[in-house]
Formats: sequence, structure tokens, C-alpha cells
Amino acid sequence: MNAMDIPYVVGRWFPDVAPERLAVRRGQFHLVVVGPDRVVCLPRTPAAAARLPRRADVLRLLAGLGGLGVPVPRPLESGGEEYLVLSRVPGEPLETLADARAADALAGLLAALARAGADEGVRAALPVTPQDRWRRFSADVRAELFLLMSGDGRLRAERELAAAVALPHVTTAVVHGDLGPENILWEVVDGRPRLSGVIDWDEAALGDPAEDLAALAAGFGDDVLGRVLAHADDMEGRVAAIRGTFALQQALSGVRDGDEEELADGLAAYGYRR
Repeated sequence: MNAMDIPYVVGRWFPDVAPERLAVRRGQFHLVVVGPDRVVCLPRTPAAAARLPRRADVLRLLAGLGGLGVPVPRPLESGGEEYLVLSRVPGEPLETLADARAADALAGLLAALARAGADEGVRAALPVTPQDRWRRFSADVRAELFLLMSGDGRLRAERELAAAVALPHVTTAVVHGDLGPENILWEVVDGRPRLSGVIDWDEAALGDPAEDLAALAAGFGDDVLGRVLAHADDMEGRVAAIRGTFALQQALSGVRDGDEEELADGLAAYGYRR
């Protein structure tokens, strides 16, 4: 199933829903049709399709934990590698967080993910971030992206990769893996944002909580990071090293998926040469 099947998706799962109540969102890996009470995910690439069954398994596990403090999507129907139907989590993303209590809510979420990482059932079910992850990432960037960079871009990438390769291997927490603003949902109550759900758990694994902190910093800025770090152990150096790889991660996904827009955006600061 692919983007051309949207009329079929609408007819099958939303036959009585007015078109204006549906939204179609194009993400890096999925095309998503959002209705009033459910969401249909269609993979955009073969790699995303191959990950779809695992995504369903991870969401079943997380939905059963009950200790995260926020709702996560529940699988309603799985079509193997073709589609996945999920419950809709309430709320909408926010681009900025000016309310200090919102940052406190994010700190609470990370604390819950850390507690979940100590659960033996969770540890048995989730994949573990490989010990050689950053070394392999560094080798892949050199092999697949360096020829697309300027000389100065390669020097910048070398510094960022060296910092990542030097990171310790930490697997203490459940890590979302893409905890940017677009995947964190809020409802405004009495004029203040309330954390209402977290979506898109495709990359969830046991790993370093600094990875999720780095995503929060990249999405919401250093002020929110500082507020959240006040609740955490000393992770500032690890956060900075991981944050420094995000553009290269985007570019690597872009070149592998044949997504020129993602590739060019990821390498914009590296002197991208088509």
C-alpha cells in the first residue's frame, strides 16, 4: 500500500467521516491519514515498510506499561508491512514552550522512560542500542556523504563524528529516538499547555537518555534544555555530542531513501555539492 491508496484508506477506515475532518501528513518515512479517532500509517520507503511490524510490537509494549504518564498510540489493526492503524492520541504539537511547567512535564516524561528502562520485561522486549553504533555511523557518513561535502564540510563532520565515537555506551533508559516537537502533543488547559501524548515510536530502544534530551534541545531550544537538565544527571556533554550528529543523520537517511530534499537540508552546513 502506498500514497496512491489514500482513496482506499478513506473508504475503508473513514467511510462516514467528512473530508474536512481528515488530515494527510507526509513524514520522512510515512504518509499518515489522521481521522477523528484513528490514524492510518502508510510506509513511504521499503525500509519504513520493513520496520512497520516492529513498530506495532513496540507500541503494544508501551501501551501496556501504564507508567509513562502520557498516552501513546495503540495498534488497532496491523497489515504487516503494508499499513498500520493506530488510535489517535489527543493534542497538537507546539513549536515553542514558554511555560516552565511544560518543561517540567518533559522532565517527568524522561524520568518515566528511565524507570521503564529498569523494568526487566521491557529490557527483554526492546532492542538495545548497539555498542558500536556511533563507530558504524561514522563509517557510513564517510562512505556515503563525504563526497557530497566541501573540504570545510568534511572537517566539520570529522569533528562531530569524533565527539560521537567517544561517547560511552549507555543503555539505562527507554529512548524514544525522535523526541522532537512534532512528536510531542499538548492540550491547552486554562491557557497553559498540558502534555497529552507522544507519538512516532519507530526508533524506540534501550539507550542513552541524552539522545532524547538532544532532540528536545534541537526542537525547543537551550532554555527548555536547561530546565529539563535541572532534573537530570550531568548529561550536558553527551547531549551536545549527539545533537551535533542530527544533520548528518538526516542526510544519511535522505541519501538512502532517495529523498533529495532531506539530503540537501541535512548537508546545507557542509557545503553540499550535487
